[in-house]
Amino acid sequence: MCCTTGSHHGPQRWGHQHACACGCLGAEYPKPRFMTKKQRIAELEQHLEDLQEQVTAVKEVIADMKKGK
Repeated sequence: MCCTTGSHHGPQRWGHQHACACGCLGAEYPKPRFMTKKQRIAELEQHLEDLQEQVTAVKEVIADMKKGK
């Protein structure tokens, strides 16, 4: 969750109307309007990698809970 998304920065043509001052939302326009098939595949592969890391972390938490920690 962003720290300061409550302030309104006026009408904008694209993107969010509430800008983040700390940068936790990342770049305002990170993606091109139309992605190529290669770009979509790369994005999905990165998402899959992120999900696999989360699965590993959850499995570690479950293992620790079973050990009684």
